Amino acid sequence: MKLIALAAVAGVILLQLSGAVPDSSVGGPMMLFFAFMLAALATGVHEAWTMKRGVTGWIVSILTALAGAIVAGLVGGSLVDTLMGVAAQVFDLQGSLAETKHPLLYVMSAAMMLLMLFGSWLALQIVNRMR
Repeated sequence: MKLIALAAVAGVILLQLSGAVPDSSVGGPMMLFFAFMLAALATGVHEAWTMKRGVTGWIVSILTALAGAIVAGLVGGSLVDTLMGVAAQVFDLQGSLAETKHPLLYVMSAAMMLLMLFGSWLALQIVNRMR
């Protein structure tokens, strides 16, 4: 799990640094969403593989990991939105982070990735307790 988190954070930062994430209002967030969901999928597959689950267990693990990541993303989005309001005043941001390429963009992307992976992991732990 730690290796997945490290690779996912490195991947999202490299996507941002390479310019592969568009600055548009829809393309950029969708690209990041797919990266976040890919990391959550890897978490579900890793859990199913290491626990030697059957076919049903694989399906449940993957769907649980994705659902946990989505819920964590919704909660984390509100939290990040609140933090961005404060950060805009503190750092005197002139425009969006995607336009300015402020270092806070990379910090927030990594934080959202970790938050969504934590939500995925937490959902898997809750389902494992019910099994």
